[in-house]
Amino acid sequence: MKYLLIFFSVMVGCLGLAAYVMKRFPNPPCWCWSRGQGAIVTTVPHPAWHQYASFGSYGTETDWNDPQRIIPLDYHAAHGKLIFYQQCVWCHADSTPAGPSNRSNVTPTPPLMNDGTVFNGMSDASLQQIITRGGRAMGKSAMMPPYGKSLTQDDIRNLIAYMRAIAVPAYRKSSSGSPRDRKNKPS
Repeated sequence: MKYLLIFFSVMVGCLGLAAYVMKRFPNPPCWCWSRGQGAIVTTVPHPAWHQYASFGSYGTETDWNDPQRIIPLDYHAAHGKLIFYQQCVWCHADSTPAGPSNRSNVTPTPPLMNDGTVFNGMSDASLQQIITRGGRAMGKSAMMPPYGKSLTQDDIRNLIAYMRAIAVPAYRKSSSGSPRDRKNKPS
């Protein structure tokens, strides 16, 4: 009985402390790991809509031009995001998770993956051909390697879905195109 009383006293104290901390922070606290691997509590501003951005989606991407805008990703675009950060980020982004990209060292400079002014005018089929066969085979930059042997066609279609989702200006599918057949879409 004595241990039970101690247990409940500690639990009530912890809940009271948590309630106090939540009232003190203007934004929800974020538990982060410092370089020394010690847990620290800091506040990260989260707009009210941020917590609902991923409802009904499989992931999100922060808009590269407006960090306050969160882009919800469907199933295919979320898988394309993974491929982008494994294969394409080094040349088609200004920064990478590891630091600066190699984009400024490549001639001609590759377009950013979210550059809708470049990619929105291209059909999904032409983008798929460029990614599959490489830049040289398609009359583009010889620095773009072919990914047809290392990525499946579904991977390439998912990457294109990601490109369309993050495009600025936003991509609008033309009415003349037929919908893509997605056999592996989850139910």
